[in-house]
Amino acid sequence: MHIDVVELRKFYYRTHLGQVVQRSLRDAFASHWSAPLKGNLVGFGFAAPFLRPFKSTATRTMSLMPAQQGAFHWPMEADNISVLADERRWPISTGFVDHLIISHALENSERPRAVLSEAQRVLSPTGRALIVVPNRTGLWARSDVTPFGHGRPYSLTQLERHLREHSLEPIRHSAALYGPPSQRRFWLRLAGIAERTGRKLDAQRLAGAIVVEVVKTAYAAPRGGVAVTTKTPLKVLGGVVAPKPIAGRS
Repeated sequence: MHIDVVELRKFYYRTHLGQVVQRSLRDAFASHWSAPLKGNLVGFGFAAPFLRPFKSTATRTMSLMPAQQGAFHWPMEADNISVLADERRWPISTGFVDHLIISHALENSERPRAVLSEAQRVLSPTGRALIVVPNRTGLWARSDVTPFGHGRPYSLTQLERHLREHSLEPIRHSAALYGPPSQRRFWLRLAGIAERTGRKLDAQRLAGAIVVEVVKTAYAAPRGGVAVTTKTPLKVLGGVVAPKPIAGRS
């Protein structure tokens, strides 16, 4: 079940821990995609905080928010580009999206397969997607004080298997949120140190979130090659002499 958009907005924009999460995930995204980002950019779920760094250079930007979650006007200082969407049928043409971010969607969806099918459909042949989920082995999935403690957490192996089942090939992964999910000032001050240390030690099993970058897998029909000729039964028997009746027998 989706977390209400009011709670997500409150966490990300009105709490110090939410600001820490934004910085941590943006740094993780920057290790996959560097600005300026060209082409059509779309977010699904609650991805608005992570679209902003790329929005200024993207050709078009759209934030799709699941109907079960709710939507709000975004960006707040400009014309609205957020859309309430059915997770099974996104209001986007096939192959339209060059860059896609899925956040707070897959783990909360009642139809995760439908979400991945739509992601595969809307990606262009050269498109790329970043998919963020709570890490099953991390501390954040065990605490409900943040959005990462709700829904269905994943291990990296589980997530990559589901992605491949929907023709989305993982090409790179990273992690974020190495500090504890605490609002205490002491831990908030150490958040930056925890992130740098976690990345340096590559302690992804301890991270609160997994980030996987995928591309669209396309299968083409085989072309060319050596033609194979198969003889018909008549041609195979063409050299056989037809039987003749034995003399004296009727």
